Amino acid sequence: MFSVLSYGRLVARAVLGGLSQTDPRAGGGGGGGDYGLVTAGCGFGKDFRKGLLKKGACYGDDACFVARHRSADVLGVADGVGGWRDYGVDPSQFSGTLMRTCERLVKEGRFVPSNPIGILTTSYCELLQNKVPLLGSSTACIVVLDRTSHRLHTANLGDSGFLVVRGGEVVHRSDEQQHYFNTPFQLSIAPPEAEGVVLSDSPDAADSTSFDVQLGDIILTATDGLFDNMPDYMILQELKKLKVESQMTSPSFFQ
Repeated sequence: MFSVLSYGRLVARAVLGGLSQTDPRAGGGGGGGDYGLVTAGCGFGKDFRKGLLKKGACYGDDACFVARHRSADVLGVADGVGGWRDYGVDPSQFSGTLMRTCERLVKEGRFVPSNPIGILTTSYCELLQNKVPLLGSSTACIVVLDRTSHRLHTANLGDSGFLVVRGGEVVHRSDEQQHYFNTPFQLSIAPPEAEGVVLSDSPDAADSTSFDVQLGDIILTATDGLFDNMPDYMILQELKKLKVESQMTSPSFFQ
């Protein structure tokens, strides 16, 4: 386990060096026009020294995506359940496939900005119907910025989540979903002999919110690897270093 100081340094590194994906359609000052996001990402597995980064924005057991369509910017994070490793299953396969499927649905326009649960539901159904067997479990958090309405629509299943920071304070955040200690809500696909035994929640169980955002808001999405190791005040200290005018910002962190 890394120290809190180590996490802080990694967050600072991503915040200061990772702002690279800029949406040119973002609106100008004064609050008019469409909004857009400037995004950055940082992630690492539990054994950071190995420095393994898998194809498809998958960090250890975690995965993420950033996708844009003409109507919205969409972010997603997922945390694969590591217990599957005891059964010879790579936990990152489920989380990674789930996020890649969500990304494709967004790019194809097969979603409604005000209904992020619909993105999760359609993606999960595709995984269930996949001809190639896929086993595993994952939490999931989907955040959709509707550029025209300036509203943030979210769906969070489990203990990944998001923060909205404005003026150096947290003004909106996700609620953690746990069945009991260290057992978050999760999407799962189990072998036939284990169906009904492996914990599996419906995408409809995700907590859903809508929130009006403003230019300059910071939207942070992350798995529990960040939230369990860094208290809010430390996260806010690092995010204060962001200086982005007239655009919203969305760093994402994983562990």
